[in-house]
Amino acid sequence: MSTVLTVNAGSNSLKAHLVDTGSEEVLDSVDVEGPPDADEARRALDDLLDGADDVVAAGHRLVHGGPGLRAPTLVDDDAIAAAHRAEALAPLHVPPALRLLEVLRERLSGVSHVLCPDTAFHTDLPEVAATYPLPAEWRERYGLRRYGFHGLSYRWALDRAAVLLERSADGLSVLMTHLGGGCSVCAVRDGRSVDTSMGFTPLEGVPMSKRSGSVDPGMLLWLLRNGIDLDALEHGLNHESGLLGLSGGRSGDTRDLVAAAGEDPAAALALRVFAHRVRRELAAAATSLDRLDALVFTGEIGWDQPEVRADVVAGLSLLDIPRDLTAGTDGDGPVSPPDAVVPVLVVRPREELQLCRDTLAAL
Repeated sequence: MSTVLTVNAGSNSLKAHLVDTGSEEVLDSVDVEGPPDADEARRALDDLLDGADDVVAAGHRLVHGGPGLRAPTLVDDDAIAAAHRAEALAPLHVPPALRLLEVLRERLSGVSHVLCPDTAFHTDLPEVAATYPLPAEWRERYGLRRYGFHGLSYRWALDRAAVLLERSADGLSVLMTHLGGGCSVCAVRDGRSVDTSMGFTPLEGVPMSKRSGSVDPGMLLWLLRNGIDLDALEHGLNHESGLLGLSGGRSGDTRDLVAAAGEDPAAALALRVFAHRVRRELAAAATSLDRLDALVFTGEIGWDQPEVRADVVAGLSLLDIPRDLTAGTDGDGPVSPPDAVVPVLVVRPREELQLCRDTLAAL
C-alpha cells in the first residue's frame, strides 16, 4: 500500500490527509485551526507522519497559481519562484502555504512534492470571460485577468455529478456553486469552466463568511478619499465583511445565522442578501451555457445546509430549477424531485481526494 500526503493550508487553518492511492480511502488526518505554519500545526503534521512510512508523494493546495502555474506542477526551483510571484494575488493564503511547503520538503525530503493550484481548473476560460474591461496597457503590464478559484472542489464535484447523472463529465453543462468560508459560482460547458464569479483575486464575486465579494469600485475609491486608509480597507474587505458584516458582527457562519434568524433581523437580512447574490451569480453564469443539465451544490455550506440551498433556488424557477428540495443525506446525490427538468445535486467537498488524484497525475 502507498499513500499520498495532501496538504490544504488556509489563511488560518490546516487540513492534512493521508490518502491510500489504490482505494482513495483517507487513512488518517489532522485539522488545525490557526496559522498553518505555526508550531501547533507542525506538531500535528509530525504526529500524522510519524506513523506513515509509505508516503510516495505530497500534494499541496495552492490557492493562486498566478500566470506561471496553470496545472499541477512538480515542485522545483522554477515552480517555487512562480508560486512566490503569485503571493501578492492571494496574500492571505499563498505565503503560509509556501512556508509550510518548505517545512515539509525538509520533513519529507525523499518524496516528490506537487503544487496543485486552485486556479488550474479555470486555466482555459474563454477570452470573453477572462478579460476585464480595463485599459489595455494595465491588462498587459500587470497581467490583469480573471483566474477563478475553488478549482479542486469544482473538479471533484463535476466528476461526482457525472457519476450521479450517469453521464460523461466531458459532455456535461452544469452550474456549480462552492459555498463555504469562501464562496463562488462556476459554469461548466462540455466539462470545461467557461465562467466563474471569482476573478483576479479570491475577493471578487458573492459574499463570503468574512469577505465582501464584489462591491462598487467607485464606493471603495470614495472611502479611500474620505477617511479610510488602504490597510483598513483591505482588512475590512477581507475580515469584517460578508456574512459577518451583514449580521452586524454576530457571525460569519450560516449555521449560527439560520439559528438566530427568527429573532435577529440582521441575521435574517444576512441570509437573504447571501442567497440573493448567489442566485444572481448563478443566473448570470447560465448565460454562458446552451443548456443546463444540473445545478450542483458543494462546499461545506452547499453540501450540509438545506436551508441555504432552499433560499438560493427559490429565485431560479426561470431556469427550470425546482424550488421543492429535500434535505439530502450524508452522501452525494439529488435533492430535487425525480421528475425535475433540471436536477439539483449535492456533492460533499473532497479536496483531499482531488489533491491526491492531481498529485499522481502530475507525477
